[in-house]
Amino acid sequence: MLRKVLNTEDDWVLTLMRVVVGIVIFPHGAQLLLGWFGGYGYHASIAGFAREGIPPVFGFLAIVSEFLGSIGLIIGFMARVAALGIAVDMVVAIFKVHLPYGFFMNWLGTQKGEGYEFHLLALALLIAIFVRGAGAFSLDHAVSRSLTRSASTPVPSRA
Repeated sequence: MLRKVLNTEDDWVLTLMRVVVGIVIFPHGAQLLLGWFGGYGYHASIAGFAREGIPPVFGFLAIVSEFLGSIGLIIGFMARVAALGIAVDMVVAIFKVHLPYGFFMNWLGTQKGEGYEFHLLALALLIAIFVRGAGAFSLDHAVSRSLTRSASTPVPSRA
């Protein structure tokens, strides 16, 4: 099972996709958890999720998926798990928060909230990472190759 989760191709396009998604999502997770980048921090974020009708346990999972998941994507560790967690977070964000505001982001500040176009782009990239893995230059790739080599190495017999 671990081999399937970590298995990935030596593909630099997957690397580019996961690193960019990780870099883009990291500040959002850091806002929610640590209050960095103008965010409110963990307790205020949990309270905000509760106001949106999201139970605290799911708020916690959203914060963890964005913060730890983004780090996992950047370094390529458990990238499929990280991509799945963030993808679920994006789907919930679309349906619980952004859908009423339409498709477009609020570039000009003319609408009450933000649309969901960003979330769709993120979802497309996250689904590709979930399906194909972390790509080259990832811990998943290194560990997967190591597991494959150790599984194919014959065990010496005791004579």
